[in-house]
Amino acid sequence: MLIRRIRSMSISRHVSNRSCFRQVRSAAVLPVVLQDLVKPSLSSSFFSTTRTDHSSLKAKTNRRNATGTKQLSTTCSRRRNKAKQLSIAIVGSGPSGMYTAKYLNSALSTNSSKYASIIGPSYTIDIIEKLPTPFGLVRSGVAPDHPEVKNVENDFVALFEGETNAQDVGTSTTGNINDDHNDSARKETAIAFRGNVEVGRDVSLSELQSLYDVVVLAYGCESDRRLGVPGEDLVGVLSAREFVGWYNGHPGYVYLTDTLSRVLSKPSPASADVAVIGHGNVALDCARVLAKGSMGLLSTDIASHALSVLEDGVRKVTVVGRRGHIQGAFTIKELRELTKLRKEGIDVSFRVSSEEMDMGMTDASSEELKGPMARPKGRIDKLLRQVAAAGGDTGPDTDIASREVSLRFLMNPVEFLPSESDPEVVGALVCERTRLEGEAGRQRAVGTGQFETIPAQLALLSIGYKGVALPGLEETFDKQKGTIDNDHGRIINGTSENDLARSYCSGWIKRGPTGIIGTNIPDAKDTVSAILTDLEAGLLKSDRNSNGSATECRSCGREGLDAILKERSTHVVNWEAYRKIENVEKDPSRLRHEGQPREKITNVQDMLSSLQ
Repeated sequence: MLIRRIRSMSISRHVSNRSCFRQVRSAAVLPVVLQDLVKPSLSSSFFSTTRTDHSSLKAKTNRRNATGTKQLSTTCSRRRNKAKQLSIAIVGSGPSGMYTAKYLNSALSTNSSKYASIIGPSYTIDIIEKLPTPFGLVRSGVAPDHPEVKNVENDFVALFEGETNAQDVGTSTTGNINDDHNDSARKETAIAFRGNVEVGRDVSLSELQSLYDVVVLAYGCESDRRLGVPGEDLVGVLSAREFVGWYNGHPGYVYLTDTLSRVLSKPSPASADVAVIGHGNVALDCARVLAKGSMGLLSTDIASHALSVLEDGVRKVTVVGRRGHIQGAFTIKELRELTKLRKEGIDVSFRVSSEEMDMGMTDASSEELKGPMARPKGRIDKLLRQVAAAGGDTGPDTDIASREVSLRFLMNPVEFLPSESDPEVVGALVCERTRLEGEAGRQRAVGTGQFETIPAQLALLSIGYKGVALPGLEETFDKQKGTIDNDHGRIINGTSENDLARSYCSGWIKRGPTGIIGTNIPDAKDTVSAILTDLEAGLLKSDRNSNGSATECRSCGREGLDAILKERSTHVVNWEAYRKIENVEKDPSRLRHEGQPREKITNVQDMLSSLQ
């Protein structure tokens, strides 16, 4: 108890010291671009006109600058008289990291004269990614039959291939920055990619903080929430995150091919039943991919190993959730896709129970359908009732489809049962019928004591992703929520020994796994506004000392990072190298279908070998 109180007092003092971060002298003195970027929903205290004394935090930041380089094993070779340059590191190249880079770049480039006295004549933004390939869930999370969603990559690519305004960086013809045999030196753009670099393995978080003026953590969620019910550890019970990564060719999930072949091939996928737990868009994506199989996905960028396992699709997918259709997190777009499968020549029916929908229409649910913000829910209600009235026969004729997707409501999973033929493998899901109680917007599912057993040779949990802490973040990480403690993206220090000043976060690791790709736009703007505010307040860029010692090294940035990675023999993939990997993936000789955009390389070593 005493330790807990001391820790609480320490955090309270820190928050007090950082109160200057939450106050700005006047909105009128903010840079124009900052006024454009900040979220309208920020509290009025964020734009307080109270004059703030930043001296205590500046002193604390300078103490960090003076000691932070002790862990570095490589000394930056930058000349001591070289002009100051703002250096920013972003950990994670998914949508949150890329949007953060985009809005930082926009602010710094369009107001270079205003910031010149602070950041110098130029700046660098280095995006660090543990895979050799960028863009996170855009590449490995978006459903393969949603190519229009992946078009956001074009916006991200433009950031790496924009106007050159960074320092000279030697780059080999192989694209590996660690190759000593440079035939030609080139300038990298202000925004650079450093792939195949894992924080905590190749470079530590504290080293990044010592090298860069600003560190932004945008590495998303790398774990899952669990149900905590009996049988959850049976073979064939997987998270939707793992399944999505597997069919999208993420190198970290290729190993699931053996497991999925085992549970779906007895005797074939055409006779397999699958349960998907959750009522979000990811759950519907999984159901659609499982039902479509190769016939509906051959021309997409789905991994070929997935098509081999899924064949023509599974027999039945049952999607279950604890509450009703009004409370579902799915959007009408994903629902409409399921209703159109038969019309598109895919022999899959989509079924919904009108009885279950009526059971969920409490007075509170009816209230949730009223008001200006309820229109999307009303459209979903109308569509699902049309599907229920049609009995699932939404095709051109009344023939019974060979495969089915069933959307179930008021069903709470309570146990996974083993298969009768193999006790190590899941064979069924037991659900308890629920009823809704509570006021509108806060209804909860309550068990009724009635149970139903649903056959399932594969069960996918789509109940939420969860973030994990990087080494060094433990004291300022909320394990329950899976997010970093933050104030508008500013990471809150856990202890005085773990000084996270000048460190920020963005995306799911900041707010939790909610929203769509576009949700990362206002989230990134919120973090960027905090960074720019702190930059103007003089909290991020310290002066070099006269002898070029530790204070200078903190601004080594890209050059210092590359030196460390070279010393540690890390095979770094820069943007030029990634483009070579991409060209291999798009080689027509690799494609299984003329309309296929690429055949992804699903092994990291194979990616690196393609650069030789």
